[in-house]
Amino acid sequence: MTTNESSENYLETILILSKARPVVRSVDIANELGFKKSSVSVAMKNLREKGLITVTPEGFIYLTDAGREIAEMIYERHEFLSNWLTRLGVDKEIAQRDACRIEHVISKESFEAIKQHIK
Repeated sequence: MTTNESSENYLETILILSKARPVVRSVDIANELGFKKSSVSVAMKNLREKGLITVTPEGFIYLTDAGREIAEMIYERHEFLSNWLTRLGVDKEIAQRDACRIEHVISKESFEAIKQHIK
């Protein structure tokens, strides 16, 4: 399934929040990303329609298997790239910002090649 950068960021945020709290709600995502609740609601509707999340009647958001797969891929890329850039001497904040941009555009092949080269 093809996703865009915005969807990937939402999925990654849901994954990160779910590691820190028992349930994730739209308001949690809005607070984490600094977005309006209405914007997050539209994004959650789109992710739900794509089968990447489920939302309970209480408003609890869970990643589906497909959503979790994308979220974990993006999260792995982010962590790996930001740590690598930091080890290269890039300021931590800059490394985080750059990793956030790179994680969405780098191909699977290039990312795997970089990982293998560094290991």
